[in-house]
Amino acid sequence: MMTTTTDTAPESQPFQAEVAELLHLMVHSVYSETDIFLRELISNASDACDKLRYEAIAAPELIADGAPPKIKIVPDKKANTLAVVDSGIGMDRQELIDNLGTIARSGTKSFLARLTEAKDGANLIGQFGVGFYSAFMVAERIVVTSRRAGSDQAWTWSSSGGSGFEIAPASEEDAKRVTRGTEIALHLKKDAAKYLETYQIERIVRAYSDNIQFPIDLVPEEGEPEDYKQAYQSIAGAFDEPAMTLHYRAEGRQSYAVLLFAPSTKPFDLFDQARKGKVRLYVRRVFIADDAELLPAYLRFIRGVIDSEDLPLNISREMLQNNPQLTQIRKAVTGRVIGELENLGDKEPMKEGLYEDHERRGKLLALSRFATTAGGGLRSLKQYVADLKPNQTEIYYLVGESAERIRSNPKLEAARARGIEVLLLTDPVDAFWTMMPQEFDGKKLKSLSQGDVDFGLIPLTDDEAVDNKEEAAADEATTIAVIKDALGERVSDVKPSQRLTSSASCLVASGAARDRALERLLAQHDKSATEKPILEINLKHPLVAAVTEAKDAAKDLSFLLLEQAQILDGELPEDPAAFAGRLNRLVLRGIKL
Repeated sequence: MMTTTTDTAPESQPFQAEVAELLHLMVHSVYSETDIFLRELISNASDACDKLRYEAIAAPELIADGAPPKIKIVPDKKANTLAVVDSGIGMDRQELIDNLGTIARSGTKSFLARLTEAKDGANLIGQFGVGFYSAFMVAERIVVTSRRAGSDQAWTWSSSGGSGFEIAPASEEDAKRVTRGTEIALHLKKDAAKYLETYQIERIVRAYSDNIQFPIDLVPEEGEPEDYKQAYQSIAGAFDEPAMTLHYRAEGRQSYAVLLFAPSTKPFDLFDQARKGKVRLYVRRVFIADDAELLPAYLRFIRGVIDSEDLPLNISREMLQNNPQLTQIRKAVTGRVIGELENLGDKEPMKEGLYEDHERRGKLLALSRFATTAGGGLRSLKQYVADLKPNQTEIYYLVGESAERIRSNPKLEAARARGIEVLLLTDPVDAFWTMMPQEFDGKKLKSLSQGDVDFGLIPLTDDEAVDNKEEAAADEATTIAVIKDALGERVSDVKPSQRLTSSASCLVASGAARDRALERLLAQHDKSATEKPILEINLKHPLVAAVTEAKDAAKDLSFLLLEQAQILDGELPEDPAAFAGRLNRLVLRGIKL
């Protein structure tokens, strides 16, 4: 369990005697192969990622964000720092003290003796597991910021390689940057500036860390915003500014550079039926293709280039589809792009991904923004879940042609009476991605036009509770029997409704059938493929009560309940002329009364 402290001031602690002796040797190192420090830090980062993956088997919540473990190398010439960052298991306060302040190994004395005698300690350092301290061969100061997976507290460990170290809660800025894992920032010595050069880092990674199974991203130094703007406009042929810029280099099993942009205005070809991507593929700076499908079709608004060091220059367009190296690049870059889009807001094609990309559906749901009955702009599912009503266990939605039409749909009545927020889904693709089981943060997404709903445990709002007077209800069995007899096979069933409070009727699909919105879309192409709906009735409504009271008008009233429900769903009655005749008869009957 993590040790906690309320003191935010740095706490100084001495190194274990063996560590102090080891650091003295490292700081005053004369070894020729100082490159090994990066090998050791990457190896430690890989071990941390491995440990996270292992512990997440028993505790999946440790990687609740779904982001796979990875390693980043970040040079910064302006600050003269080189950072090795991993999103692995991380360390709490006590683990930082134990792992970086002591050496819990029985052979330490022997190692120190052999290190003193050795002409080159590169191999010894790796063998004895003290690789972290090799970083002091090139760094005059090291700052380690770490957050244990699943913890809400990050810690900072720092040392200049003297007799001790300092440890303190991480600053707000550092804690925000390190959400899980460890960041090791080396403040380099003057003679170690070469390790800020991209080609030097690439050389060392290829020589020592090619076997690391986790992605190693080399993050280039940030260019000036104006440089990125000009690059985006040149690549995309656009005039706006990029809303997102993603620039990094991946090293390890594959080497490739990525420069991608998301536009700030909707591209003119966003809804082109071909749905082709606009990311160009290069191999060692030689142009290969502009339609290599480097990203899924739902990310076709992304513009940019990917330059691979490993693909063959003579790769054909046919080979692009099945090349395993390109498949790995596609998977890694797609995951990275989705991660970067979290702060970008709503992008219309992202909902296509909910239907097409089963693997990343959870992340795409978190990225998506929805209009809701709460108003006030688009909302995320995270915001929705934070505002759940007492005893609410599901996320409710309704699909329709427009938000205005959905807001007037009678199926919202019971939810509105309880202040339950409902997602208003108006894109054609919404009818398709919602047909598959969906869940967010342990809450299932539930359509208000499909299957049974039960709001019984969710209290009414104060105003509704005052207005909700007990009203006489029509006899359930008799009323349903009359309506069923009148409508015959036009509906699959007639049921009392839990959705309605003021309207007389509505149409829904059974729990096993397709949602009503999808049924309407399919009916535009093939009416025979659609299933009969369920007619739900409000037994407290006067029109429903009249079905059994006015027996000579029972059939007309039953059909009126069905046909007005169809109209409210945006459908036409099956026989408009018959509907008009029934309506006229009922109106004349009312006038005579």
